[in-house]
Amino acid sequence: MADAEDVRRLALALPHVVEIDSDGFDFRVGGKGFVWSYPERRPGKPRVIRTDIAVLYVGDEAEKQALLLGEPERFFTTPAYDGMPLVMLWLGEVDVDRLEELVTDAWRMRAPDALAGDLDDAAE
Repeated sequence: MADAEDVRRLALALPHVVEIDSDGFDFRVGGKGFVWSYPERRPGKPRVIRTDIAVLYVGDEAEKQALLLGEPERFFTTPAYDGMPLVMLWLGEVDVDRLEELVTDAWRMRAPDALAGDLDDAAE
């Protein structure tokens, strides 16, 4: 089972990542968000930052649907994210190795081309 500290450790291990001040976690590369804690909104109530749920950037709608349909115990979405390449992940339903894969993939999708090669250089 993974948690918010695992997200933080994995995200900050990637090149050029900046953590934005928030009540949970919020990470960006090249000024673009790639993983953050879920800001749950309920009608008539203030939003709640859920650090047990990560919002991850994915490549496109097809990848989003594959995750949602293939692993519904781990991934979900809300109408607020309709049409956006974002999924929510229950951190308690994923191991750290899988989380690392997901966070790294999200980073790759958002990193500007000029920075993307730095991940491969760091792995060598």
